[in-house]
Formats: sequence, structure tokens, C-alpha cells
Amino acid sequence: MQVGDKDRELLAILSENARMPTAMIARRLGLSRTTVQARIERLEREGVIAGYGVRLAESYEKGLVQAHVLITIAPRALSRVTPELSAIREIRTLHSVSGSFDLIAIVAATSISELDLLIDRIGEIEGVEKTLSSIILSTRIDR
Repeated sequence: MQVGDKDRELLAILSENARMPTAMIARRLGLSRTTVQARIERLEREGVIAGYGVRLAESYEKGLVQAHVLITIAPRALSRVTPELSAIREIRTLHSVSGSFDLIAIVAATSISELDLLIDRIGEIEGVEKTLSSIILSTRIDR
């Protein structure tokens, strides 16, 4: 995969607003509209752009309680635990990490009590040995 400087600029613009018209992106990049469209199609074809999603409004996000849940799993339990965690809709992201924990889940719930139930639900999965949670108070940088 060849990703040059202009491609990185293009990806940054699309990360800000994937619905921005191609002509506007072209003006910001100093390229023609057809060149930008061809670059987007190439990045999609090569798998650099895997898809497009919804970015929720800050006002909606502020109504959710978000947390990092660090998870320790039993040896050789990853293949059993991952599908069960994947089935929990409140888990937005699941990272495999190094260190004393095996996984970090980024979760969002509608209230503290819902978050408490969610953490209990994660802890009850067979193969999960321990969890440690930290509620996100604010997000300082989101790129």
C-alpha cells in the first residue's frame, strides 16, 4: 500500500467529515476533483479506507457514561471471550494490549447504574478473571 502525503491529507479530511463533497476536498488539497475521486477509489480498493461510519454529536455523547474496562483473561481463553464481548453492544472498541491486562474495552452506557451492570456482565463471562474500570471524565483530544 502506497500512501503519500496528499493521501494522508485526504484521509485526515475524510476523518473530519466523510460526507464532504469531493469538489470541496479537491480545493482544500489543491487537486482536481477527478484526481481526488480517483485517490479515494484507490484507497478504498487497497483497503486503506475500510468503510465509513457515523460520528455522534458531542451533545449526544455527553449524555453517555464512557469508561475504559481493563480485562484479564484466563490462559488460552481469548478465543472464547472475544465473541462474547463482541456480542455486547455497549462495547465500542476492544483492544488487545501488553502488560498486566490482556484487553481494554471502551464502553458507553446510558447511566452509572447501567455501566455498573455492564461491568458486572463483562466480569461474569467465563474466562474473564478480573476487570478494572476507569470512567472517562472528558476527552481532551479526539482525532
